[in-house]
Amino acid sequence: MKITFYGHASLGIEISGKSLLVDPFISANPKAAHIDINTINADYILVTHGHGDHILDVEAIAKRTGATIITNPEIADWFGKKGFACHPMNHGGSWKFDFGSVRYVNAIHSSSFPDGSYAGNPGGFVIEGEHKNIYIAGDTALTMDMKLIPMRTKLDLAILPIGNNYTMDVDDAIIASDFVECDKVLGYHFDTFGYIMIDQAEAIRKFFNKGKDLMLLEIGHSIDL
Repeated sequence: MKITFYGHASLGIEISGKSLLVDPFISANPKAAHIDINTINADYILVTHGHGDHILDVEAIAKRTGATIITNPEIADWFGKKGFACHPMNHGGSWKFDFGSVRYVNAIHSSSFPDGSYAGNPGGFVIEGEHKNIYIAGDTALTMDMKLIPMRTKLDLAILPIGNNYTMDVDDAIIASDFVECDKVLGYHFDTFGYIMIDQAEAIRKFFNKGKDLMLLEIGHSIDL
C-alpha cells in the first residue's frame, strides 16, 4: 500500500492495483501548485464531507478518470445528479470493494456544499486491504467513538488532522492515537492557510515524547506500508 500526500487533506492511495483519491483539494492550494491534477489516476474518490476544501477537484478528476465516488448518501446524491458514478455509505456501514473493504465511521465536524446547502453528516474511513489497515479520520474533533475502531480493526496507520481551529490539534491527535491504538500517525489538514498553521518540529517532538511516530510528508511525497 502506497500513500501519497497531495496537500491539506488530499491523499492518493495505491492498493491492490487500484488508485484511490481522498478529498481532492489540489488545484486551488498554492502549496500544491507543482501537482497537476491531470496526472492523478483514480479508480475511486473517497469524500469525507462536503466542504470546498475537500471536494474542489472531485468533478474534474472523476470526469477524466471515470472514478466511482465513495461518500455519504447526500454527497453521493449531489454528484450522482451530475452524472457521476457513486457508492453511498453511512456511519457504521462497510462494503467490500475490489481493492479491500471500507467502513464509514463517525466524525465530529460540520458538512455543507460550497453553495451552503446540506451535505449530510461528515465521516471518516477505515480501509482494510493488502494485509494493511488504515484509518482516515477526515475533519474531526477528538471523539470517544474512535475507541470503537480497534474493537474491529487493528490499524497499521492512523491519518489524523492536526491543524487545530477547525479540527483536533496536535495534543488531541495524540489522545486520538491512543483511542485507536495506533502509534504510527500521518498528520494532515495543517499549514494550508493561517488558521491551521502549526510548529511542525514541536508536533513531531510531542508525539515522540509519547513514544509515537508522527509523519509530516512534503506535498507530493509518499510512504509505503
